[in-house]
Amino acid sequence: MDQITFVLQSLTLSDIVDIAIVSLLFYSVTFLFRGTQAVTLFRGMALIVIGLIMIAAVFRLQALSWLLVNGLTALVVAVPIIFQPEIRRVLERLGRGTVFGTRQAPDEIRAKIIDEICAATEKLSERRHGALIVLQRNSSLLEYIRTGTAMDSQVSADILVTIFWPKTELHDGAVIIDNDGRIASAASVLPLTASRNLPNPNMGTRHRAAVGISEVGDALCVVVSEETGKIAITNTGRMIPRLDTQRLRMVLSAYYGPSDTTQTSWVGRMRDTLSDFRLRLQAQREQQVKQ
Repeated sequence: MDQITFVLQSLTLSDIVDIAIVSLLFYSVTFLFRGTQAVTLFRGMALIVIGLIMIAAVFRLQALSWLLVNGLTALVVAVPIIFQPEIRRVLERLGRGTVFGTRQAPDEIRAKIIDEICAATEKLSERRHGALIVLQRNSSLLEYIRTGTAMDSQVSADILVTIFWPKTELHDGAVIIDNDGRIASAASVLPLTASRNLPNPNMGTRHRAAVGISEVGDALCVVVSEETGKIAITNTGRMIPRLDTQRLRMVLSAYYGPSDTTQTSWVGRMRDTLSDFRLRLQAQREQQVKQ
């Protein structure tokens, strides 16, 4: 206690400013990586390292302590390799000036996009035509847009239904809607998730791609099953399945609709988490009632 009091009394204004800057730096780094797979990987690494340090300290294991101390150098080299995609994405956001948010389409355009997506998914679901529709938010999707066919088209239900018609050249892939509220590309290739925490472990490539694109950033993805015609939406690596058109509209309005604040601060992310939790609980209750 005396040592803590001594440290507090010896603090100067420059020390306080120094601590504040370092704290802000660490917070900024965690903010940049929030919502990506890097958080899960870093959490796992931290738990392993902290656990080994505690074991070595409690049982006074000299060999393990030596290995941990000398392994820090290798860890410093390994971190940039493990987190290479996330680091590259952060640097890209810095270069584009989109660290704290990106320009979003006006409220009326986003409301119209929701209407068109709901109308398109209703037809696609009835016809059992598979579909992947990605909505960009803060995270850049340029690398995935480049894998598809450039469109630069307005969003309409007729265009979406035509793109995902099984006999067209562009149906096998994802449609990406950019922050200007336009279809940036079709037949885009999305990353597949390796997660096992899916509503159905037997889900196919289309659903795994929908979860995968939501894991690498904050994009939303609407997916229509080709086999069953069921509609689902993914956000931050989680899937809300078995949606009808009305519930899809409600979810899209909560995450993407007018007055969306995800582009401004962490408040939007907190709101997304609470909305996602509430919607998942509601889906579970409805499923229990049906059973």
